[in-house]
Amino acid sequence: MKMELLAPAGNMEKLKAAILFGADAVYLSGKEFGLRAFSDNFTLDEMISAVMFAHEHHVKVYVTVNVYARNNDLKALPEYLRQLQQIRVDAIIISDPGVVMIAQETVPGLPIHISTQANTTNWAAVKFWEAQGIQRIVLARELSWPEIREIHEKAETVELEAFVHGAMCMSYSGRCLLSNYLTGRDANQGACAQACRWNYALMEQKRPGEYFPIFEDERGSYIFNSKDICLLTQIPLLYRAGICSLKVEGRMKSAHYVATIIKVYRQALDAYERDPEHWHVDDGWLREIGRVSHRDYTTGFFMGDDFQDARVNLESNENGRSHDFVGLVLGYAPSSKRLLLEQRNHFRKDELLEFVPPKEENFTAAAADLRNMAGEAVDAAPHPQEHVTIHSDRPIPPWTLVRRA
Repeated sequence: MKMELLAPAGNMEKLKAAILFGADAVYLSGKEFGLRAFSDNFTLDEMISAVMFAHEHHVKVYVTVNVYARNNDLKALPEYLRQLQQIRVDAIIISDPGVVMIAQETVPGLPIHISTQANTTNWAAVKFWEAQGIQRIVLARELSWPEIREIHEKAETVELEAFVHGAMCMSYSGRCLLSNYLTGRDANQGACAQACRWNYALMEQKRPGEYFPIFEDERGSYIFNSKDICLLTQIPLLYRAGICSLKVEGRMKSAHYVATIIKVYRQALDAYERDPEHWHVDDGWLREIGRVSHRDYTTGFFMGDDFQDARVNLESNENGRSHDFVGLVLGYAPSSKRLLLEQRNHFRKDELLEFVPPKEENFTAAAADLRNMAGEAVDAAPHPQEHVTIHSDRPIPPWTLVRRA
């Protein structure tokens, strides 16, 4: 079975990064009806360009229409769905049964995937959606792999998709009211304030002002603060469970994050499909996924419920990473041996940098003979998105990421 690698695309740059670094499909949102209001998201014109670029690279595009719709949302929905069909998106992702009904009436030929927000946790629910003509279910993140395998065995004609990497929500299948209650920003309308990441402590009613930390830490306790899920080491079990699509979370993450994670999972999946019997976890893959911004990794619920504390980091809500993204390769001039870079973070002349090409192995090289676009030698590239050149004897392809330890 060929497994699909499904990548997040918060904007056009991230979409291109995901595709060029190995995604089989991407998911994105328009300016309305999605659950990531603070992602850049796509206008209709941008979505047209995104679909064209993806299809040119034989990659599918799925559009999220997974908002928990209110009455007012339904007025503009049919026309929006018709526009998605006209621009040839490959599927829409929906959580609300009413939106499913309207989509089937309005765009009957457009495949529907049921969002993880629908919290599908059993085979009977999967068969219910199958009876409604649904092609794919994005399973709830609370399931273990034996549960997923049983679902597949009892509803084997339905495609099953599962999140395998990225941030986890402490609420059941993402149905959270905490943000709305504390800040007025509704997570179910795409505006989550991530209140679950905040610092909390307990106070006893008869002892006002006297706080009792749940964990011995002078800063308080992060009682809702989930770790990031990572199932890279569990790829054989993902195949055995009957999952057809591995979904990476992160429409609000950087292009560096998306490209790095997708490249690692692409390598791991390709290695498994070449030789499943001798597949093993490469230490280089594990090092690589530690180089992007992330919280501590956990297998979440996938391995069962035996390690509850392993899913929550009580000590801190900080992200960690070992490398900084400093630039993106735009092009290479063989005649002058000059490499054109777009700066993303400050770096200096002769600084040792790591280059991460889409298809080749990573390598390191110094930022030799750093020059601005006027051809003047400079000591540093300090300005965001400034274009600079460096000397390189080695041709380096566009979209290569540049970073430093």
